Amino acid sequence: MKKTIKAHQEKDAKAKDADEAKPGAVPSYLLDRENVRRTKVLSNMIKQKRKEKAGKWQVPIPKVKAMTEDEMFKILRTGKRKKKAWKRIINKISFVGDTFTRKPPKFERYIRPSGLRMKKAHVTHPELKMTFFLDIVSVKKNPQSQLYTGLGVITKGTIIEVNVSELGLVTQTGKVVWAKYAQVTNNPEMDGCINALLLV
Repeated sequence: MKKTIKAHQEKDAKAKDADEAKPGAVPSYLLDRENVRRTKVLSNMIKQKRKEKAGKWQVPIPKVKAMTEDEMFKILRTGKRKKKAWKRIINKISFVGDTFTRKPPKFERYIRPSGLRMKKAHVTHPELKMTFFLDIVSVKKNPQSQLYTGLGVITKGTIIEVNVSELGLVTQTGKVVWAKYAQVTNNPEMDGCINALLLV
């Protein structure tokens, strides 16, 4: 792992050698060749982009306690098919977008109660040491399971994308940053709110 991270951090680049040619005879096949020296060059921004692509974020909470399915879901028996319990109610806080509409009850497998849906989070900026109440854009990754990521379930350690346009953050090239990732640091279902730490 350390080797791969080191390989990410530095890359060979060639730079022309400013020194003049050393005195002495040079073979004929080397006459046209310019002297070059290898340098380690890689800008900070490219490093950051690579980290984002590789998903190698240094997260505040690297490990979380695994949850059982009984903890996450509650079995719902409805309709005529009482023996076949195929519906699940989600017990945890979840996020759904503005355009979300529920499926008809007959076809709905996972039910996210409207009382447990949240659209905003208290996000702390680690460098500014300030907390902002920001809109959630999406749930990027829930460490528990890919299924919960797709359902938008938010538990401790989940990576969410938040709208940071009102903070006025700017990249090195001068572009305004609209959304950034943050990691949830509390148990939202216990506290009734989402507290997260911005990944800078």
